[in-house]
Amino acid sequence: MTPARRIFRSYLYVPASDPRRVEKALASEADAVVLDLEDAVAPNRKAEARENVAEALRSRLDKPVFVRVNALGSPLFVQDLGAVAGPDLFGIRLPKTENPEQVRRVAEALEASGSEAGIQCLIESALGLEFAFEISRSHERVTNVSLGEADLSADLGVRGEAGLLYARSRVVAASRAARLAGPVQSVYTDVRDLDGLRRSTREGRDLGFVGRSAIHPSQIPIINEVFTPSEAEVAGAEDLLNRLAESAERGTGAFVLENGRFVDKAVVEQARVTLALADQIAEEAS
Repeated sequence: MTPARRIFRSYLYVPASDPRRVEKALASEADAVVLDLEDAVAPNRKAEARENVAEALRSRLDKPVFVRVNALGSPLFVQDLGAVAGPDLFGIRLPKTENPEQVRRVAEALEASGSEAGIQCLIESALGLEFAFEISRSHERVTNVSLGEADLSADLGVRGEAGLLYARSRVVAASRAARLAGPVQSVYTDVRDLDGLRRSTREGRDLGFVGRSAIHPSQIPIINEVFTPSEAEVAGAEDLLNRLAESAERGTGAFVLENGRFVDKAVVEQARVTLALADQIAEEAS
């Protein structure tokens, strides 16, 4: 079963142990909501959080819902999946993904439950980063990968943005090599620094990330703005695809623009992502 590969500009994390915040998140401007059963939930509230997720999924949902489950190998993971897997779950976020076998085991569990949910893999360790490509193509249910930058920074022993540049580029390359959309950008933890959020999100977009996770509703408008294709970008993408079709009819797979830029199918792939996102935004707005 291949899950729908929709593209989202923004994902809002919310602790599943807080029903009030879950309700507010579902009513927010975020394209998708991530109900968190892992780090944001205290050990003594895991069962309560699980029940809240199950209740939310039984409700009529206006937007896609992902659930960040606890790590595979933990008894909590089995309980999480048993509570949340079902027809209304859009996807799960798998924390601390370190090898493709983990992903395949989760995919098999979803198959057994009858759920059509996709899998977003969170890479949070040096070992996971080394396996980024293998993880990205480990199963047809994998829709995206992302970095858990706080844990990854600790594992790598790096500080600041410069120390993460290689990891970010590595996961972008792995995603695209596996024919996935660009990875989801990690959270910006300073919720009051909206200027910094805008700068960081633009840098992530330019690096190849598609969409970003947030930890507060105030961050969503900026993330949506940065990842919304402009009219010029949409027009340019349409032109590239039209030219590619014309070149294919002539029996060639590449062409040169008036400004001398050489374009082939690999370059045009980003245009497809741009148009897919623009079409999705237009459809949801109508």
